[in-house]
Amino acid sequence: MSEDNLTASEKQLSDAVDEVLNETTTEVDVVATLTSDLQRLQAEYANYRKRVDRDRQLTSELAFAAVLSELLPVLDDLERASEHGELTGGFKAVSDRINTIVEKLGLSKFADAPVPFNPEIHEALTHETSSEVTQPTATKILQPGYKFKERVIRAARVAVTEPEVSN
Repeated sequence: MSEDNLTASEKQLSDAVDEVLNETTTEVDVVATLTSDLQRLQAEYANYRKRVDRDRQLTSELAFAAVLSELLPVLDDLERASEHGELTGGFKAVSDRINTIVEKLGLSKFADAPVPFNPEIHEALTHETSSEVTQPTATKILQPGYKFKERVIRAARVAVTEPEVSN
């Protein structure tokens, strides 16, 4: 064999090796692209499921809060009847059962006084001034407030006392 034939043969072999390497690199790039697409789709789906679960939970809580807020006047009536000694016998048992059920569902009553006035949980119905307080204070609860979990569904209706202003 001549040297020219050997060089041409080496060149053909080198070209063939380069072509196979290019094909392999191309196939690896396709696999890497498909893998990254799959990972992106999996992440999008996981985020979608989290969002749907969060929205479903929020919808459920809002529905419960709506139903419980409709029961608040009944709970107020039961409390007033109890304060006046009108709940006895079977009616007392029904009242206790209703209160137990709404507490079990997550409804809680808040009615503390005196506490600093907080417009997020208090609704001021009356206003007074006094030298006995140093900041606006809910001094009397006129109607209790209710929370469902951490969401206020009815603010406590209160009498507010503010410090006297000296002129």
